[in-house]
Amino acid sequence: MSEVEIYPGRFSPLGLGTIPHAEIQDYTGLELLQRIIDGIYPAPPISFQLNFALADVSEGRAVFRGVPNERHLNPMGGVHGGWAATLLDSALACSLQTLLEKGEAYTTAEFKVNLTRPITPRTGEVVAEGKVIHKGRTLAVSEATLKDANGKLLAFGTETCSIFPAVRLAAR
Repeated sequence: MSEVEIYPGRFSPLGLGTIPHAEIQDYTGLELLQRIIDGIYPAPPISFQLNFALADVSEGRAVFRGVPNERHLNPMGGVHGGWAATLLDSALACSLQTLLEKGEAYTTAEFKVNLTRPITPRTGEVVAEGKVIHKGRTLAVSEATLKDANGKLLAFGTETCSIFPAVRLAAR
């Protein structure tokens, strides 16, 4: 696959795709996400559709950057709240993924988002930062903020994820 521009200035050298399920057994969640950042894996297709990308990861933390544009507008002319919610969901869930062992997977069980300021195409690049606040054996809880380039809070959220063996991801 060839290089794809996710949003102005942010490229995925291997185009779009997903993490090979077999490799979930070989790498920790943090290692898998770092491989996306390093260009070893392609960017997830949703990154291209919604103009955001994984920018940084560390243990218990994930940062996404995105740029809203006219494709994300609701009927009133503002950026749809679902765009912000998807960006936050990504940061919330991937912060948990950074703590997963080899062979573990997760899925979002519940999340809540509060939108605090309007987002428009003029907002420019935004940053969503998620952090795990609790991880148990089968459930984890995280929190995240979405801020503009000046550090103004645009939205925040919390999420609960279920943790399970990655073998359950197998196609049926």
